[in-house]
Amino acid sequence: MQSQKSGPVLVAGAVLAPIGLVLSIILFGGGSEAAADVCSPGGASVSVDQGQLPKVAVAGYQGEQLKNAALVIDAGKALGLSARGQTIGVMTAMGESGLRVLDYGDGPGPDSRGLFQQRDNGAWGTYQDRMNPFVSATNFFTALEKVPGWEQLEPTMAAHRVQRNADPFHYQSYWAAAVDVVAALGDVKTTDLGGESSCGIPGQSGKDDDLPWRTSKIYEPSPLGMYNRECVDFALWRVNQQLGSTTAPYKVLNGTFRPDGAVLGSALTWKDGWDAKGWPTGTTPRVGAVVWYSPGTGGADGTYGHVAVVKAVNGDGSFLEEGYNGNPAPNDHTYYTRTVRNGTPSAFLYLPGSNQAEEP
Repeated sequence: MQSQKSGPVLVAGAVLAPIGLVLSIILFGGGSEAAADVCSPGGASVSVDQGQLPKVAVAGYQGEQLKNAALVIDAGKALGLSARGQTIGVMTAMGESGLRVLDYGDGPGPDSRGLFQQRDNGAWGTYQDRMNPFVSATNFFTALEKVPGWEQLEPTMAAHRVQRNADPFHYQSYWAAAVDVVAALGDVKTTDLGGESSCGIPGQSGKDDDLPWRTSKIYEPSPLGMYNRECVDFALWRVNQQLGSTTAPYKVLNGTFRPDGAVLGSALTWKDGWDAKGWPTGTTPRVGAVVWYSPGTGGADGTYGHVAVVKAVNGDGSFLEEGYNGNPAPNDHTYYTRTVRNGTPSAFLYLPGSNQAEEP
């Protein structure tokens, strides 16, 4: 929110449960490659103990889905791929089939089958190959390794070079969930040498509470023109990060959304500002998208509304939200995360330059 009169935003109706990424679920995994880094190129391969798979859901995936994820990881291990490569495989299977072996295709590909929705065009083996999680994953990884510089590509772009999805950013929203699943199944770390997460939002993104002025005095203007540590301040910081603008002069400021330079004020006017710029919006959560709540929606402030950012998309359709000013006082102007059911927010505001508003 952006007002000195506003109270703490409580999206109580949208909250399922707070999530600490991997911190507890990792205890149920069984692996031996604790030094692997699933987010950085070159990290050691991840091993999975098939007899020690998690008994609880991981990022919304469970049961047969986790068994299939383990088979994808094992296929990458057999080829000597890095942990990052294995995670790209899991991410792709999430985006194509929800980690299920599907015996049907879709409109663009009615002959698509299996975890990776591979076509019956001779490139992916027999029907039996495409329906076999290990074999189909092996064929995906074999194609991935032929993509020049694939480990340095953004994960969604690496997957797109193999799958040729209509939207090259289709897989981006599954990356954080894939990181969680690989980390939990392989019992590996997702931190860099400094002990911080190295798995932020794909595409020049942040790492949890990285707001540069997170200790600044509230109700005073931030470098972005919002009030320090309000929900709108953090959301606009994330937007700038993903546009590659992490130091002054920032690309997107409070007055960017209006030709007269007037400020947005509270979260109330964010969608209007987005529409005025011609930037895409929709109802599908995407990693990095701004979550917009109109006043009173999902427990948001009845006057000012609320904005946050999609940190991860879960397998059950819910998403992990991050932001500021979403906790009750005295922690109202601090960082928070929580899981939200899709359909609760009023809209998702996508980054400028997105090639389409909704996922295919």
